[in-house]
Amino acid sequence: MRVTQSGLDLNLLVALDVLLEESSVSRAAARLHLSEPAMSRTLGRIRKALGDPVLVRAGRTMVPTPHALAVHGEVRAVVERARALFLTGGQVDLPTLTRTFTVLAHDAFAATFGATLFSRVAEEAPGVRLRFLSESHVDVPALREGIADLELGVVDSRSPEVRVEHLFDEHMMGVARAGHPLLRGRITPRRFAAVQHLIVSRRGRLEGPVDAALAERGLSRRVVGSVGSYPASLFILRESDLVGLIASQAVPLAAELGLEAFDIPLDLPTLPFGIAWHPRHDADPAHAWLRDCARELLPAVAGHPVRRTH
Repeated sequence: MRVTQSGLDLNLLVALDVLLEESSVSRAAARLHLSEPAMSRTLGRIRKALGDPVLVRAGRTMVPTPHALAVHGEVRAVVERARALFLTGGQVDLPTLTRTFTVLAHDAFAATFGATLFSRVAEEAPGVRLRFLSESHVDVPALREGIADLELGVVDSRSPEVRVEHLFDEHMMGVARAGHPLLRGRITPRRFAAVQHLIVSRRGRLEGPVDAALAERGLSRRVVGSVGSYPASLFILRESDLVGLIASQAVPLAAELGLEAFDIPLDLPTLPFGIAWHPRHDADPAHAWLRDCARELLPAVAGHPVRRTH
């Protein structure tokens, strides 16, 4: 971070973190229990320290400058390390905890497990907010850069310093509209391959493990396209004769839309669902509580045995 004056107060870093998260002086003031004039003065000090406007007007809202966006991950990491340093005994007072956790997860994962996590948070730590971010179409070291605090789902991070903990294995199922011709009679690999397919891929890929499994049987399918979101795919499947895929734990979500799930007649690899975080959170009791919530709630919602850590 470029600083143009010495003796930068840690409180300025905390304020900068909140300002960039909220993109609003008034909301940042409310979170930090300051008046708006005091928050505006703090923003002025931050601008002077960084030699950058930090937040600029865009119509009726404020948006971060490119420099502010570039340093936000570093600022978040410093604030979190400082918070962990001053916490003693690994204790946290959940009823009075005020914090925002950013969770990186596929949108289908948030749709399936989000309500359970929000309910747990509201009951135990009502001052905590959860902010879900969808997976990007490009690989970004979100945990290392401080963009996200926790990752949930099929973690494919190859960063050596990231902690990855396996929770349970999931499997994919086929899904189609009620009354689809494929659902009449036994679904064989050949019948499955003969229908038109819709793929979900955040990178826009048009093939996947299903194609490899079909190729082993000398079969191929016609993929007519891909979308980046499982919920979006379900709405498309409901209004068409396309066939898609969904993780078995998300079958109730498909059923709510009138879709029917079925076993895929192929040997497909399982999906290792888990959690991941950066080691700088290891000693943070608030983050440890969030990890424990994930360990207890996610397998239970998915119908797997709960593994308790205590």
